[in-house]
Amino acid sequence: MIWTTWQGVKIDRLACIWLIRRFIDPRAQFRFIAPYAPLPPDAIPFDIPGVRFSHHDGAASFRAICSGHGLHDPVLERIAAIVDAADAAGDPTLHPEAVGLDAVCSSLRDVVGSDEAAARIGDALFHALYLALGGPAAPG
Repeated sequence: MIWTTWQGVKIDRLACIWLIRRFIDPRAQFRFIAPYAPLPPDAIPFDIPGVRFSHHDGAASFRAICSGHGLHDPVLERIAAIVDAADAAGDPTLHPEAVGLDAVCSSLRDVVGSDEAAARIGDALFHALYLALGGPAAPG
């Protein structure tokens, strides 16, 4: 599948990319488009206002993807709460992990130079968080 989101990835988009690759589609491809650009018809949009897999009722896109794909893992729920606090609620102090994770994710693209490179590092970052919160070494 091809997934699309806006350029300039930060915490929610990075978390979503990891989630999609690890739990939904290991062969997923990602396109990063300019904000408000037309959505490619052959791609599943996420973390873009007005689409199915985006912010709803004060929750970030990560939670929408979990829900939409029937992912009921307590560790993913904890990550969803962290991402919600940092991104949707706008108050990373609600979860101690959110403060540092949000700070790193907010600057990652600038440091590595592209959304693709940030997504590769984000994959390792979120998988490490998953393991640290008690998730099993598998999948991925």
